[in-house]
Amino acid sequence: MSLIEGNKAPAFSLLNEKEEMVSLADFQGKYVILYFYPKDMTQGCTTEACDFRDKHEDFSRLNAVVLGVSLDDAKRHVKFIDKHGLPFSLLVDSEHQTAEAYGVWVLKKMYGREFMGVERSTFLIDPQGCLVKSWRKVRVKNHIEEVYTFLAQLEGIQ
Repeated sequence: MSLIEGNKAPAFSLLNEKEEMVSLADFQGKYVILYFYPKDMTQGCTTEACDFRDKHEDFSRLNAVVLGVSLDDAKRHVKFIDKHGLPFSLLVDSEHQTAEAYGVWVLKKMYGREFMGVERSTFLIDPQGCLVKSWRKVRVKNHIEEVYTFLAQLEGIQ
């Protein structure tokens, strides 16, 4: 599926780390920064989560919530959140249906091996539920700052 900026973002309902159901519709009236990452506790994913943590208050001031999504279960998410003091929810997409809906469940290659997995990606969804911007094949370094700068400019804040 190809996502088109300006169109409605795919709806989702996933369990969070507290095993509470979280849906895109819950955040109507707010920007949603939905980021997909491969696995809790890995180096790149930890760096990305901690970068979002460190910028969390700035995103909140721009009327934005951050939600991370991976295939990990709720118990692993709790450990990840507790270990790194993450102030946002991590969602469980164990069946990768939401990852497929956002086009980030892809064939990956590592060490000469091919396998299906989550492509690190971030999506900015506006308060009406439309996709504003997508970042694919994300490189962690400076990514969160790029997302923040884009949102701040969108909101007319320099």
